[in-house]
Amino acid sequence: MLGIWNDYDRFQNSYLSQYNGYYFSGDGAIQDEDGYIFITGRVDDVINVAGHRLSTSEMEEIVSSHPDVAECAVVGIDDDLKGQIPFASVVLKNGAAISEEQVEKDIIRMVREKIGAVAFLKNAMVVKRLPKTRSGKTLRKLIRTLLDGKDFQVPSTIDDEKIIEEIQEKIKDYRA
Repeated sequence: MLGIWNDYDRFQNSYLSQYNGYYFSGDGAIQDEDGYIFITGRVDDVINVAGHRLSTSEMEEIVSSHPDVAECAVVGIDDDLKGQIPFASVVLKNGAAISEEQVEKDIIRMVREKIGAVAFLKNAMVVKRLPKTRSGKTLRKLIRTLLDGKDFQVPSTIDDEKIIEEIQEKIKDYRA
């Protein structure tokens, strides 16, 4: 990249000055104990819970640290009182010998211990898989829209449309 059209200073300030010698993409990542790097999402992906700006990627890092969680997505769902509240969707590791109810309780407790009650993570749901694009990016906006019960358009980049029905069934069971 050479710059932002008609705003070279903004390009320098936004992407090249935060870490000397490195380009700042705005993506967050974690590195596991084996040295593998995993993109966790945008560093500016925040939700507003009763006036508190909370990082969904920080919550995802905590949730994914559970020994039985293979992957997760935390999104902000609509709440009449607080504006938004976090909701975690998790996929368990193959062969995990833990009940869905227990893993949900565990991750709610873990987030409360690490971030505090202000995180207000009281909703967690185990799913078979997360909706993703063909390139592997989790479709968080789709998850949020499904959880909020709003109309949606199937993203043209979705890997497998059947996941939408799977999640909708799980949401029905969750609310029942």
